[in-house]
Formats: sequence, C-alpha cells, structure tokens
Amino acid sequence: MDLQLQILHKIKEYDTIIIHRHMRPDPDALGSQMGLKHLLQRHFPQKTILAPGYDEPSLTWLAHMDTVEDSNYEGALVIVCDTANTARIDDKRYEKGDFLIKIDHHPNDDAYGDLLWVDTNASSTSEMIAHFAFTHDLDLDDYTAKLLYAGIIGDTGRFLYPATTAKTLEIASKLRNYPFDFAGLARKMDSFSFPIAKLQGYVYDHLEMDENGVARVILTQELLKENGLTDADTAAIVSAPGKIDQVELWGIFVEQESAHYRVRLRSKFVPINEVAKKHDGGGHPLASGANAYSKEEVDQIYQELQYLVKNKEN
Repeated sequence: MDLQLQILHKIKEYDTIIIHRHMRPDPDALGSQMGLKHLLQRHFPQKTILAPGYDEPSLTWLAHMDTVEDSNYEGALVIVCDTANTARIDDKRYEKGDFLIKIDHHPNDDAYGDLLWVDTNASSTSEMIAHFAFTHDLDLDDYTAKLLYAGIIGDTGRFLYPATTAKTLEIASKLRNYPFDFAGLARKMDSFSFPIAKLQGYVYDHLEMDENGVARVILTQELLKENGLTDADTAAIVSAPGKIDQVELWGIFVEQESAHYRVRLRSKFVPINEVAKKHDGGGHPLASGANAYSKEEVDQIYQELQYLVKNKEN
C-alpha cells in the first residue's frame, strides 16, 4: 500500500485528528495545516479535527488557530505538516497522541513519526495536500482551495523559485478553478505596510556584498522597535536582496530579544543548507534557516557563505 493510502486509512481509523505545523508559520505552514483540516472536516464531519498553534498576527487574515485541550490528545491521530524537525513543531503536545504522521517537503534529516510522507520534489506541503485530495477524489470547498493556493504561491515566490515544477503549476491550476477571491488573495500576499517598505529600503541601503555576490544585512532589535516591527514582519523582505542581479546568495540576520540572531539564508544557485545545519538550522538547498548566538557567529556564517561561492564548481 502506498503512503498516501496508508495516511487515508489512518485518517479513517481515528475519531480525533490534531494537525500541527512549525513555529513562526508562513503561508505554506498555515495553508497546509488548515487546508488539511478543512478538507478532512468536509469529508469526515463526524470526526473531531483540530489545529493548534500560535496565531501569527500577520496571517490571521488567512486562518485562526483552535483551542486544543490536553484531553483531546488521548487516543488521537496527530499529523505534523511542513516541519522538518521536531524542534520546530509548534506545540510540543504533538507527542501525546496515539499515532504520529509527518507530511513535509523539506529534506528528511529528522525522520520522526510513525508514518512519514516526505517529498522533496514538491514545491510546498500545500502542494502535497492538494495532490492528496485530487488523487483520492476528495473534493474541496472554495476556502480550502484558497488556503492551499496561498501556501503554494507563498513557498514558490509566486512561481518564481526553482522549486516550481510542471506538477506545481498543474495543481495550482486546478485550485485556481475554485471561485475564491484570487485577485484579493494576490493583492494581500503581495502588499506590505509602510514600516515594512521602509525596512526594505534599509536593506538596500545597508546591504553588504563581496566581489562574488555574497550579501548580508543585519537587522537589530533597535531598528525593529524604532519602526514598530517584529521578527515575523522581516519575512516580507527576505527575498529583496535576490532582486539585485549581482547577488548570488545572501543572509538576513535578525537580532532577537534574547540577543541571538535568527538567520534566513537564500541562494540562487549554490546549495546553502549544509551551512544552516552547522548552525542549529536546516532547510532546502536554496532556502534555509539557522541561528547565530553571537556577533562572531554571524561573521562566521557569512564567511562560510563566501567560501561556498568562492569555491563552487563551475
């Protein structure tokens, strides 16, 4: 029996299903989690299906999380979407369920769960959930289609990133056939506040770049607080350096209130996920995250990125 059928059988087996995703959710984390929730609610209305986690203020326009009690986990099926490793799962009660399924598109460096469906060829976990629905004739409502479409365009950068495949476009096309407000969704996902616009200007003004196109910028807590911004807001400017034709790969170093730095790494061609793994992180070859616990480690990561490009194979 293939993995998708095994997952479907497990879903049919349990009366309570609790769906998790990673901390600091992006549109794919939220889209896959809530898209799966609403898909299952539509086809299994007799079941209790819940989605716990932090309500990220910048994404509450897309969905709100559920209140989940400890008692809900007793004898429950738990599904974790779009989360490569256990350290990043939002709400550690995921371990309290009866059976655990991992659905993800990141490299499977942390093979947790009783049943794992990991597809690194998928653009997003939302693409995987949509594929699951279409493959098994689970029709969607308009809201579910919107959630999954939002997840796909979020993780593909509106179909500009290399992860976009013909299959991605085919699935997106099927979702687009549902009559949700596509134009409104596109505007919402492509717009940001004036303070974030100013932050983007700061990024361009203060971007450091070497002769090989390796760039970085450091965003301090002082800067964020002066502009009324949070760490979550900085996600909107991560792709900004990549719009410069001379930039080959880059790092956004965001100082946290705890004084360490959240590191967002992106690359156009050279894989950077091994660097991320060395610094308490990981992710895709061209899009990863890491952590730096001192300014010295910030410099070390930048030097490792420079070494990658300088010594890349032609």
